[in-house]
Amino acid sequence: MTGLAQNTRPHGREGAGTQRPPTAARLQRWIAQITILVPAVAAAGAVSLTITGIARPTWLELGLAAALCLVTQLGITVGFHRFFTHRSFQTVPIVRLLLGVAGSMAAQGPLLFWVSEHREHHQKSDSAGDPHSPYFDGATVLNRLRGFWHAHVGWMLDHWSSAWHTNARDIFSERLSLRISQFYLLWVAAGVVLPGLIAGIWYGSLKQAALGAVWGGLVRIFLVHHATWSVNSIGHMFGRRAYDTADQSRNNAFVALISCGEGWHNNHHAFPSSARHGLGPGQWDMSYAVIRLLARAGLAHNLKLPSAGLVKRGKGSNSFEIAS
Repeated sequence: MTGLAQNTRPHGREGAGTQRPPTAARLQRWIAQITILVPAVAAAGAVSLTITGIARPTWLELGLAAALCLVTQLGITVGFHRFFTHRSFQTVPIVRLLLGVAGSMAAQGPLLFWVSEHREHHQKSDSAGDPHSPYFDGATVLNRLRGFWHAHVGWMLDHWSSAWHTNARDIFSERLSLRISQFYLLWVAAGVVLPGLIAGIWYGSLKQAALGAVWGGLVRIFLVHHATWSVNSIGHMFGRRAYDTADQSRNNAFVALISCGEGWHNNHHAFPSSARHGLGPGQWDMSYAVIRLLARAGLAHNLKLPSAGLVKRGKGSNSFEIAS
């Protein structure tokens, strides 16, 4: 495990000297439990009702779920991740608003929280203080399973951080970004209510409205949750390493497929500010394709990309330089 077995650290704990306010910790744990459990229970219930024939979704509800999966996943990948966190390109205010709202509808935490925690991950990737590294002391099967669970879901249930004070100051300084973050619960609710309204109006039925909200809202949130969380877990445990980064990030084609290109995670850790993650032949990156479309439409500019020479030279080295 390339030396990580000697990395002694308790997962999900704050660094020495950091006090966890009891009220804030309880509130965060409560919110995390709701965020994780409600979509999961709804998805299980929806599948059960479909199998038993009690309440089967129509093609409209399934289409709404698929469309909003794509929209909200891109809101996370293009918006929360590549734009707001890494500033890998610049864009106009209306696109910033749409990306921020779409990312918020994915119900993965307010923009301020998401940006702060992801920057913390890059600063301390697979070392002490990383919020969601899968690596525990020792290489036993049990520790690997514990690590996978922690990276995928568990860290949200046992993690408190005030890093947003220092890691996301730019979000505070930008009025639009701060407003997007402050109205997070409104965007999440809208992402559940909207597909319900569409289905209800289309069919003139409260039952179909409920199915629209469940499939286009809660089931969709569940699917996007686990696509994104797979980058944290699978993306640090299974796959190929094109670059000798200081962490254990991996390139995984399956994760890239379900996360719109985020699965080329080793590439991303080698060039964190790059707007493009799929740097090799055949590494399809839907998020970058969207950014390119925005650029061609005059809605995005200053795309940061590593030069071809830098990409080639970086393989097998610890190169993190970005060519703008």
